[in-house]
Amino acid sequence: MSDKDDAETMRGRLRSERVNSLFSEDELIEDYYDQPAANDSSCWNDYGLSTLQSSGTVSSRSSSMHSGSTEGLDAPAQLLPIIKAGWLDKNPPQGSYIYQKRWVKLDADYLRYFDSEKDTYSKRFIPVTSIARVASIGDQKFEVITNNRTFAFRAESDADRNEWMRTLQQMVDERKFKGLNRISLFQPPTGALDSVDKCGLLELRGFKNKLYVVVAGDKVFLYKNAEDYRQGIGITYIEMNVGNVKDVDRRGFDLTTPYRIFSFSADSDQEKDEWVEAMQQSIAEALSNSEVAEKIWSVEANRLCADCGSPKPDWASVNLCVVICKRCAGEHRGLGPSITKVRSLKMDRKVWTEELIELFCQVGNCVANQFWAANVPPSEAIHVASGSQERRRFLIAKYKEGKYRRYHPLFGNQEELNKALCATVTTSDLAETQSLVFCGAEVSCFSGDPDFPNPIALAEQAGQKLQMEFLLHNKSSEIPRVEAGNSEEKQYSVILPSVTHNGFLFKTPSMAKLVHERKSREEFSRRWCTLNDSIFSYYENDRNAVPNGEIKMEEIVCLVNNPPDTHGYESTFEIYIESERLYLFGLENPEAIRKWVKSIAKSFIHPRADELLSHDFERIGRLQYKGGLNLARAKEGWFALTQSVLYAFFEDSDKEEAVHLKKLQELSVQGDSLVLVERRRTLYIQGERKLDFLGWVAAIQKAAGSSGDTLSEQQLTESDIPVIVDRCIDYITQCGLTSEGIYRKSGQNSKTTSLLEMLRKDARRVRLKEGEHQVDDVSNTLKRFFRDLGDGLFTKEFCQDWLKAAAIDNEEEKIGQYRQLLSSLPVVNRATVKALINHLYRVQYFSEMNQMNTHNLAIVFGPTLFQTDGKDYKAGRVVEDLISRYVVIFSVDEQEMRKQQDEITAIIKMRIAGSSSGTQQAGDFICTVYLEEKKTEAEQHVKIPATMTAEELTFEILERRKIDTKEKEYWSCFEVNEREEAERPLHYSEKVLPILHGLGTDSYLVVKKQLSMENMLIYLASRVSDSKHGMMKFREERNLLGLGLSTGFHDRYFILNNSCLRLYKEVRSHRPEKEWPVKNLKVYLGIKKKLRPPSCWGFTVFYENEKHEKQQWYLCCDTQMELREWFASFLYVQNGGNVWPSESSKVRASRTQQDSRLGNISLIPLRGNENEMRNSVAAFAADPLTLLRNV
Repeated sequence: MSDKDDAETMRGRLRSERVNSLFSEDELIEDYYDQPAANDSSCWNDYGLSTLQSSGTVSSRSSSMHSGSTEGLDAPAQLLPIIKAGWLDKNPPQGSYIYQKRWVKLDADYLRYFDSEKDTYSKRFIPVTSIARVASIGDQKFEVITNNRTFAFRAESDADRNEWMRTLQQMVDERKFKGLNRISLFQPPTGALDSVDKCGLLELRGFKNKLYVVVAGDKVFLYKNAEDYRQGIGITYIEMNVGNVKDVDRRGFDLTTPYRIFSFSADSDQEKDEWVEAMQQSIAEALSNSEVAEKIWSVEANRLCADCGSPKPDWASVNLCVVICKRCAGEHRGLGPSITKVRSLKMDRKVWTEELIELFCQVGNCVANQFWAANVPPSEAIHVASGSQERRRFLIAKYKEGKYRRYHPLFGNQEELNKALCATVTTSDLAETQSLVFCGAEVSCFSGDPDFPNPIALAEQAGQKLQMEFLLHNKSSEIPRVEAGNSEEKQYSVILPSVTHNGFLFKTPSMAKLVHERKSREEFSRRWCTLNDSIFSYYENDRNAVPNGEIKMEEIVCLVNNPPDTHGYESTFEIYIESERLYLFGLENPEAIRKWVKSIAKSFIHPRADELLSHDFERIGRLQYKGGLNLARAKEGWFALTQSVLYAFFEDSDKEEAVHLKKLQELSVQGDSLVLVERRRTLYIQGERKLDFLGWVAAIQKAAGSSGDTLSEQQLTESDIPVIVDRCIDYITQCGLTSEGIYRKSGQNSKTTSLLEMLRKDARRVRLKEGEHQVDDVSNTLKRFFRDLGDGLFTKEFCQDWLKAAAIDNEEEKIGQYRQLLSSLPVVNRATVKALINHLYRVQYFSEMNQMNTHNLAIVFGPTLFQTDGKDYKAGRVVEDLISRYVVIFSVDEQEMRKQQDEITAIIKMRIAGSSSGTQQAGDFICTVYLEEKKTEAEQHVKIPATMTAEELTFEILERRKIDTKEKEYWSCFEVNEREEAERPLHYSEKVLPILHGLGTDSYLVVKKQLSMENMLIYLASRVSDSKHGMMKFREERNLLGLGLSTGFHDRYFILNNSCLRLYKEVRSHRPEKEWPVKNLKVYLGIKKKLRPPSCWGFTVFYENEKHEKQQWYLCCDTQMELREWFASFLYVQNGGNVWPSESSKVRASRTQQDSRLGNISLIPLRGNENEMRNSVAAFAADPLTLLRNV
């Protein structure tokens, strides 16, 4: 990965490098033309392009390059030197007796003729390989005879004619004698079209008929028709090292060179895109460097593809040491980098060190195929014309399964293979090393010598550089396995698509941190950018041959399409790569940016996840994740964020899954993971790299929050109800059903505004608690939320229809209209209407106490929900109808009615229980506590006042269950954390209520015996010093900035005194590595099993400093006795030596025992008076369903 653009190292590059590349053997066109009008000087007057001028032609440069000797000018740019050149008269194709003067050139491949010696593009080229013979036809004349056509020329003298004939015939004879059969790549025989990238008919401006155009390698060839193409006789060809392709209009595009502009037009948009892509690939190939290829091709076996035998293969697998063609390289990529690492001989210059080139010269296709292809049946071999499916099958069998390999005699004996490898790498026998490695020898095996512990070190010590090179490229190579064949049909074997795109972009210097501030236009620089062969390159301008920097597609981990006007340019996108760099590009054209983003995404996204590309994503890339039942190992997944939906392709799934972020039950950052909790699963997204992970965290958090003022843009519950509405309704149901004037009274405006702001920001994190929040404030918040909705609850589209329905006199017709309108609402609106009306239906049931009957609620909510400010009385009529006819309009069945009845009954019972005690205090909290173990039959529902201690709670539970404590039985209350698989005995004086408020969903309280307390008290009574020291195994779970869990447990020395716990690297260390105040530590017994602790006697420790920054780490002891001693010491230090009451107080709180028959009721008691609640219970007992229906 290079980034010369940032370092500005290209400023002083010599311009001669580019100028020299313009001295190419590009030619001009021949006899295919529109008949010129008599007075039309702009038309071609000699069957060709010789007089064609264009605004894009660089006339001054062209003139300077073609002055002087023709041979001298052509030489610097040509790979093939001019053998002979001069003026000849040519007989025109119409058979006229008038000869036309032409400038003729002969090189090793072609005989070409031009209008003048200054022309670049020929009027005709004849391949030397197609010339059968040369014959004299009279004075000064001779014929060039091919298999299908004859060309007549006339020289200025017989001597000149004879010289031309002799030279031409010598070239033809040399070809036949040497048997080179050097058929050009650009004129393949019938049926062998693999070397051609694109061919077909195109319109060319200035021509009456379409030309047959062929893109092959680094040239574009023009032919009159397909027949001429098959014969190999063409008009001209264009060297693409000076070419540039530009989009002109819907079907047109220009191929520009410094000499001419060729304006083509295709039959369709799709056809045009294919031609442009093919020509851009041709340019990339033309600009590549052939030096490495020539060195590797110097070995005869490397001149043909190791797999199919195609000539001049310009790709290679650097770990398998085979040279391969372009088509086989595509299939190699599909096998994955653990099998084969594909690199270009011409473009990946940095890879090709002198050692690697020498390795390919010594091993290469010959030695490699003696191993890999030792047993290939002729029926399974592939050839030049083989299709993609055949190639893929063959390469999987050859390299992934090792089906045709020559097995080493030690195959299957791991120990002997490793020994043999250690011995071989000290010699120059590369073939033996290859055989050993790919038959199972471990590249990183232990050699038995601590000074040179592995084969690479042994090779280095022996001076075997090529052995080292081979081993280094195969450190992570996968050994062939026959059973791997079953995976052939898996999507992992699909080849990554080859995507080509180019154009100008504006770029900022790359960065190592997220872009938080807006980048102005002045911070961007204009760069010519290309995407070819999975490499994104950016250049100083479109004429530079050497890029300022490159980004390989396999390096990209994330691609971000920014919202409009995020930076100085209207549209921008960001690329994140593995080396923690961020690249920012921009344009004023949104459509152009969209094409760039789609092209780049298609190039780096794994084919199995290409369904993600169908979404209009804002962010796409790969991340590590954990989920399901197996949380031990992180897997790789592909993710795309689109608005509030996170689409994912998981490793163990063959289809796309969607995570609706606004419906998450919880979203939090825990250590190095972003935790997404849905109803049925929890997904842990982890960051391998800090830069892109922080970007994902911010983007997901933003997408999961409320993003607007309509219902669908809010955080939602599983039932599609906004969390704001759900939270407020739940709280009022718990605390305010009997509150007089509920919804009629207004709360404090400042508190309402503050609460609504918190709920809008992140409703999931807001917990409404009695004492902290007043009922009227919450009810006012709910009303204001509905009043401020952008589109209203009933939507602006249907609002008037609802009001009109209220005026219908016929009851049945009115209900039918309400039902129809209800079904027309968006899903979220429909669910919210039902939830709200259901809630108001409950509120009006308690109207005797809260004074809010159906009519009163309608007066309050009509103007609020319809946003009419009281100007339309029909709004109240609609709400009144919905409440009073709730059961019918919303089709509430008997089972649902029964469930609602049970809930209301439970609320009333809780009211009675709280009232009859006469000691209920504001802020009392009802919680579930278990006795000995977490079982339904062991549940106890206890009212927790603010003053209750752990000891009091323990005695209350024991008293309820009539358990008498015996001597030396140490009953305690434990806080159990199921997620961490750890528990903590509460100190007897610890207040319970603050602990309850801090409990997570995976924690609970249990009262049970503390079996180790007696031993701990004996230890504390007998120890000499107040401090404790010793070795323990330590593992730290780092926070987000650390990104990653530290690997394994390590021995560390600890000292615990009255004020702090200190960690030392070893016993002899004088300065501690870490130090924590003891008062800020929470010590739990136990460590979760997935961490694989070295013993079963360990602690989980939580630390929180004054800034509320949290850390978590783990300690392991060697024995149970050590565990008790350390834990006793922690208790002693944290509680000032008061670990257990000196004498059991057997405190029995004077509070009245809660009725255990109430079951699992809501956590917060309600207010009210006892007589009213008793009357309600009596009414329910008489006939609850009838009572509900008649409301």
